[in-house]
Amino acid sequence: MNILKLINETGCFDLQFRRDVKSKRTNSPTYYSWKAQFAIAAKIDKEKFLREIQNTLNCGRIHYITGTQLRYSVQAVDELCNIVVPFFETNQLSGKKKQDFELWAEAINIIYRNKGKKINAWSREDFQALIDRQEAMLKYKVKKTQASKWLPMAQSVAETLA
Repeated sequence: MNILKLINETGCFDLQFRRDVKSKRTNSPTYYSWKAQFAIAAKIDKEKFLREIQNTLNCGRIHYITGTQLRYSVQAVDELCNIVVPFFETNQLSGKKKQDFELWAEAINIIYRNKGKKINAWSREDFQALIDRQEAMLKYKVKKTQASKWLPMAQSVAETLA
């Protein structure tokens, strides 16, 4: 099995708007953030291919999910922007996975451009662009995530930005 075939079958370009409540801190402050990752879940017999992808990209980590499942993921925005996106721009995916990647890559560039900024310092245009990309990506997902659950919250945050 080649790498691109495995990625086309099981790769995931994930984009999430997250709300985290720090319940152990005074007044339980709430923080919002955009998170992205590239991930592949596979049966343990595909470990060789996951290691090959990890070695090819020279980034990311492999985790054992269960005794029969592994997960390779890249979550660092620098690695996503500077390694993963260029890799897939050179090594084209096909079909829905290609369309999903293109939207995700646009989102990665926006997140990278705003790296280190608090959400309230983002431009409304960049924030709205991520919401738009996430909504557009939903139609390419086989398994619907909780993305749509947080979209109304993301929209209300966007309305507070300059």
